[in-house]
Amino acid sequence: MSVLWRRIVIFLLSLIPAVFITYKTFANQLGADPAKTIVLFTGEWAIYFLFITLAVTPLRRLINFKGCHFRWLQAHRRMLGLFTLFYAVLHVLAFLVFILGLDFSRFAKELVERPYILVTIPAVILLIALGVTSTQAMMRRLGKHWLGLHKSIYVIAVLAWLHVFMQVRSSYVDAVLFGVITAFLLGIRCYWFGRKYIASRSHQ
Repeated sequence: MSVLWRRIVIFLLSLIPAVFITYKTFANQLGADPAKTIVLFTGEWAIYFLFITLAVTPLRRLINFKGCHFRWLQAHRRMLGLFTLFYAVLHVLAFLVFILGLDFSRFAKELVERPYILVTIPAVILLIALGVTSTQAMMRRLGKHWLGLHKSIYVIAVLAWLHVFMQVRSSYVDAVLFGVITAFLLGIRCYWFGRKYIASRSHQ
């Protein structure tokens, strides 16, 4: 399959959650608390796409056999990252529209009642920054600073996990699962960096 067709397939698959929640909304099938359902759904998919984006490099490096590899996925990492931003923005908009009712005078009160919002704000700001600077033109303009900025996706992953953890009321299953996935995706990068650093020191 060509890169173009893969891009089209991944794009359409990535839209399925948005189409699904839109259908459920208009079909009035969101349960007793539709607002909460939409907010949670979009937030979960933002995290799922964040994990998928972060998983591209480990998949490419760990599964690299003849006839079975994920090198092709590297070309689509930017689009997966943009879908992370897309669902994160939907998550924020759903909260502002359906929970706050666009009454921004309630925002300070919500921060007190829902302190996990405090970690959402910098995460979304960073995601927007990554989305805006994800083009080739911005990569050239930022030069060596581009890579440093885009490493903030690791900070976003930690903030996303904190956002989930701080909402726990009874069951820690989701928080622990998301924590394990985050720890693996970041930990393996620390391992690779450590090996590279030690190797470079040994050759000095």
